[in-house]
Amino acid sequence: MTKFYKVLPLALLISGAVHAATDNPWYVGARVGGTNFDSFNGALDGAESSFERDDWGGGVFVGYNYNSWLGVEGGYTYLGQADDKGSSNGFEVQGLDLVGKFTWNATPSLDFFAKAGGYYFDVDNSVNNKDDSGLSGTVGVGAEYFFNEDLSTRFEYQYYNQVGRSEPGKSDIHFYGVSLVYYWGAPAPVAIIEPEPMPEPEPMPVEPAVVTVEAISVQLPFAFDSNALTPSDIERLQPIGQRLTEYPEVKLYVVGHTDSRGAEDYNQTLSEERAAVVAGYLGQHFGIEKSRIIAQGRGETDPVASNDTEEGRAKNRRVEVYTPSFELSE
Repeated sequence: MTKFYKVLPLALLISGAVHAATDNPWYVGARVGGTNFDSFNGALDGAESSFERDDWGGGVFVGYNYNSWLGVEGGYTYLGQADDKGSSNGFEVQGLDLVGKFTWNATPSLDFFAKAGGYYFDVDNSVNNKDDSGLSGTVGVGAEYFFNEDLSTRFEYQYYNQVGRSEPGKSDIHFYGVSLVYYWGAPAPVAIIEPEPMPEPEPMPVEPAVVTVEAISVQLPFAFDSNALTPSDIERLQPIGQRLTEYPEVKLYVVGHTDSRGAEDYNQTLSEERAAVVAGYLGQHFGIEKSRIIAQGRGETDPVASNDTEEGRAKNRRVEVYTPSFELSE
């Protein structure tokens, strides 16, 4: 197979990447860079000096982020060819990656990541006319900068361990390059609006019997830097969901909060995400219309305890959920 056909998938993805778009869990990307063949073994053992060991490589990939730090990524990678200096023969490698991706969010615009997994290789070994395929391990590290919610670039290094088998020959391969990545798939956000004051009841010409239905409220704690609901949270939300179902005129108020760790803008966004997750669950599970849901985030501005202790910060990482009291005429 010629290099033209191996490069074709990469060229197609790059040409369409600008049309493809980071709260988005799905992403697709293309990468290109340099490769280096190292530590020849088996039938190629001791032959390093006989080969041009630097070439170019690249590939395409697609991935899914389960949360802010864990994702899975797979794709096609071409790792180039180590050419025999004395002939037109070479040791050419391509294959499929499947790795786990572990991310650390350094700033709102910059992530650092590590990757580990497997590489199913296909080796075209024209040195001794013995092609090969199989599985080898791969690890990598890099940094990712986000231009906006949908588009980022990566700078990365990836190591492929002993690609090939001993009989045809095998080699360690190093890849270093740059990627362009497009993200999509974030759920539609719940509208964040300020609660409106409850209107005063109009006087009635005849005073009927009035029954007051008391307010229901619950406060849900959240783990650090998390917006995930637990089974315990869902159980505590059931009485509120039943109240909303029983009284279609009742509105739901959801207010998210954070502790003071991290940037103020980041905490504001996190508090809004927490409120949206709770409001989204109640709306979807109990069939509540969006017009009845008022959700907002207050970031770190409304603590209920000191942020100087872990106990106090845990109390401040919360979402307040309530339905106001109202009166019914009988």
